Amino acid sequence: MEGFNEQVVKRVNKAKQQVIKIISVVVLIMIPFIGAGLAIMTHIQYIFMISIFLFMGGIYGVWYVFSQQKVEYEYSVAGNDLDISKIIALRKRKPICRVPINEITELTKDEKVIDKMRFTKTFVAARDIDSKDENYFAAFNSPAFGKCLLIFTPNESILEGMKSHLDKKLVIRLFYRKNKY
Repeated sequence: MEGFNEQVVKRVNKAKQQVIKIISVVVLIMIPFIGAGLAIMTHIQYIFMISIFLFMGGIYGVWYVFSQQKVEYEYSVAGNDLDISKIIALRKRKPICRVPINEITELTKDEKVIDKMRFTKTFVAARDIDSKDENYFAAFNSPAFGKCLLIFTPNESILEGMKSHLDKKLVIRLFYRKNKY
């Protein structure tokens, strides 16, 4: 049996995730004030009581929104397959893609090589999409989608697990002449 390599990568939170968190807290804080304003304008005190209950339920909602922003990617190499899954808040696992390693036509850290190509589907499973020095770009052909691009952040263990199944030209370029792309 061939080896099994696994890696878990936490996604870096960007400004988008921070904005979502801020908006959810602001909406939560506004609920009792809106309820109080409506209760004063309509002289119906039950509206204020309902807004307090909505506020209590909103606390759970805000916690849920905060936890949904915690995303991890799991890479696993077993035999000829590279499986990538997205783990959301340690509760839900969603498979992103399964790549036969011998089908990878290009594997590089150089984004300029990838910019010249066209892809029908892009899978992003990187720790930080803006990090140029740690992301790898893998081009492969998928029967379902056609020519695809995978952006991910593997460690040395994952790369070593992929090494025996990659095309020999890619292995020489990646592992033995690292500075020459």
